[in-house]
Amino acid sequence: MAVVVVESPAKAKTINKYLGSDYTVLASYGHVRDLPPKDGSVDPDEGFDMKWEVASDSRKHVRAIAEALKSDDTLILATDPDREGEAISWHLKEALASSLKKGKTVRRVTFNAITKAAVTEAMAKPRDVDGALVEAYLARRALDYLVGFNLSPVLWRKLPGAKSAGRVQSVCLRLIVERELEIEAFKAREYWTVTATLATPRGQEFQARLTVLGGKKLDKFDLANETAAELAVQAITSRDLTVKSVEAKPASRNPYAPFMTSTLQQEASRKFGMGAKATMAAAQRLYEAGHITYMRTDGIDMAPEAVMAARDEIKRRFGADYVPDSPRMYKNKAKNAQEAHECIRPTDMGLSPDKLKVEGEQRKLYDLIWKRTIASQMAAARLERTTVDVASQDGEVVLRATGQVVKFDGFLKVYDEGRDEEGDEDGARLPQIMEGEKADKRSIAPEQHFTQPPPRYTEATLVKRMEELGIGRPSTYASIVTTIQDRDYVRKDKNRLIPEDKGRLVTAFLTNFFRRYVEYDFTADLENELDEISAGDRDYKEVLARFWRDFTAAIAETADLRIGEVLEKIDEFLAPHLYPPRADGSDPRVCPTCGEGRLNLKTARSGGAFIGCSNYPNCRYTRALSAVNGEAEAGGDRVLGEDVNGEPVSLRTGRFGPYVQRGEATEETPKPPRASLPKGWSAETLDLERALMLLDLPRPIGPHPEDGELVEAGIGRYGPYVKHGKVYANLPDVEEVFTVGMNRAVEVLAQKASRGRGSSAPAPLRELGDHPDGGAIQVMSGRYGPYVKWEKVNATLPKEMVPEAVTFDEALALIAEKAAKKGGGRKKAAPKKAATARKAPAKKSSAKATTTKKKAGAAKAG
Repeated sequence: MAVVVVESPAKAKTINKYLGSDYTVLASYGHVRDLPPKDGSVDPDEGFDMKWEVASDSRKHVRAIAEALKSDDTLILATDPDREGEAISWHLKEALASSLKKGKTVRRVTFNAITKAAVTEAMAKPRDVDGALVEAYLARRALDYLVGFNLSPVLWRKLPGAKSAGRVQSVCLRLIVERELEIEAFKAREYWTVTATLATPRGQEFQARLTVLGGKKLDKFDLANETAAELAVQAITSRDLTVKSVEAKPASRNPYAPFMTSTLQQEASRKFGMGAKATMAAAQRLYEAGHITYMRTDGIDMAPEAVMAARDEIKRRFGADYVPDSPRMYKNKAKNAQEAHECIRPTDMGLSPDKLKVEGEQRKLYDLIWKRTIASQMAAARLERTTVDVASQDGEVVLRATGQVVKFDGFLKVYDEGRDEEGDEDGARLPQIMEGEKADKRSIAPEQHFTQPPPRYTEATLVKRMEELGIGRPSTYASIVTTIQDRDYVRKDKNRLIPEDKGRLVTAFLTNFFRRYVEYDFTADLENELDEISAGDRDYKEVLARFWRDFTAAIAETADLRIGEVLEKIDEFLAPHLYPPRADGSDPRVCPTCGEGRLNLKTARSGGAFIGCSNYPNCRYTRALSAVNGEAEAGGDRVLGEDVNGEPVSLRTGRFGPYVQRGEATEETPKPPRASLPKGWSAETLDLERALMLLDLPRPIGPHPEDGELVEAGIGRYGPYVKHGKVYANLPDVEEVFTVGMNRAVEVLAQKASRGRGSSAPAPLRELGDHPDGGAIQVMSGRYGPYVKWEKVNATLPKEMVPEAVTFDEALALIAEKAAKKGGGRKKAAPKKAATARKAPAKKSSAKATTTKKKAGAAKAG
């Protein structure tokens, strides 16, 4: 038997069905080797020697393959049919070198779809691992490593708080930042249009827009204000209108090409709001299950047999009129034929989405792919576009109405592409209008407009722009867009990508000190050179050597840069954003608080950047980089000031409301100190002093007079409290947390301890709600510690469970467990699932860890 290796278990399972018992199909779970994340893994002084190591979670997979090869003489590498797949096969071959002794055969097979026919055909045509594709992978990997491990430390030293830089990610970030700067610099311009509702002699209404006034064709800004628009309205009102001309022209719309990686990501974003990462994950699962062809491709051509299958399906479903006379051929746009594949299409054209047994995002994506593929081979849509000009007798006023009629829907019966931005569309269908007939005026309406800034990028439009510029390749788009969000350089809001302050600073730094390496042309040219390596037309070490020579020189130039110089340059670069003109015309850099200091860019130890006054510490004015028009919006995100160590303290808005934060997130401190605003506190009036009071909680009150153990005051999930050991006692008012002294704290704690003594029933610490079978569930304080109570069932809280934090579900599980032991309580004490769910983690912790590792491996493989 031969040993066949693919990337994932899902792919292995599907292929195993086709190959049968003569083969052993195993999964590598993605790449089995990688460069260690430390300096020196790529050595430019030794011919760019690369030191690879087998990942710890991959060793068992390599061992399993090696074990299988003890009884089999043939290793068939069946990883994905692209550069990355070729690299995985090469890594496997290298990692298994000791097992591939004399007499063992290693072969490489590729298939564009996981179907029986495709797999069987591939097995009949094995080849060797493609050295040129491997070298292209090595060049990319070395470049990305050298940029990351040499440029990122420069960022850390010169721009505290910056996380990383990357060969392509930094260029992608620059696109987003520059678009935001365009938006901020944009000045809206007012203009007006005039639209009339007219009627034919038969009473049918239609709308027409003013296009000629005073005998002159109107340009966009000719009606610049309301006065001009009203004059235009009067000109129309005072004149009789007649239909001057009616022109109908036939038109057609051809279908769109089938999907490639970038267009699939764009359309999934437009139609479903799916990110690039989610799109590729769903497509990967569809591919591995054998439903679609390979999903990382820059090709749009379709296999001849697939074209014929699509035509047959169109004829069967919609009739011969929807099948064009000859098959539609789409020209492949790939720059490198060796890395080009067929388009993304269904493997079986007859398998319509309603027959596919998948749900969720996979179903939506398959529906999209199936419709786009079928539509790509359908007949064109035939339209009739009509233009009607209505004019006054003297020709001083002309209005135009446009509309269209779909004479034959063609491919539109199945699919129409989404749009990134709303644009002017042809009007709706017009009524019957005859040349020379009178047009009655029903209403005339002027409308005010303002020019709009360029829109922020969505993931769809960003991928489209990267593709236009030649930056990145199909397999990299999703990871690039994900990385800049994971680094907190960019955030996504309502599907739009908005640069964070940290992203602006990184872009400003790289644009000033490493401009060449974030230039679009330079990055695109380097991508082309890498494509030439994979085609066998360039030596990869020559490309690396030339890049490294210039790159190291650029890094050396920054060695003596002081942080002050860096901030000065960035301050200058971002000045239009940081210091926009003020309404009163005063100098935007003058401090609005003291009126003497100059505003400039500052960074804190944690890496957070903000605008501060040069008169610090006499003047403590600060604001966030992203503050609107140079001033923080009331109640919005803003820097409140600095603590005694110079760390910025900011007010922010999160998922659960406003909170304060000290410093910024860094690799060393991914979660800086934060505190939510208590109920009753206003974000609008919050100042630095109050914010620091919150961040300094819990507040130590002092040692308890009886045992010397610390007594603290704080704000927990359930409100203000004082704490002594494991005993919590609620305080009635939040403000008391900051003022309560030892006498008051001991009194409150004593009152809690005394509850239950004497004849009166103890008061519950908390009410959790009603049991499903009726009766309240309460958290109580008992002689032997806190417990939960439901009717006659009392369940002691485990030591690790704090009474202020116990949830309804946890209490329900404890009650069910206690009732089962006693054999008491009602028959429906609690759902068994709740009790089981609570016990499961303790019993299955090791299994859970194993499952987590498997998932991590699978994610890596995808």
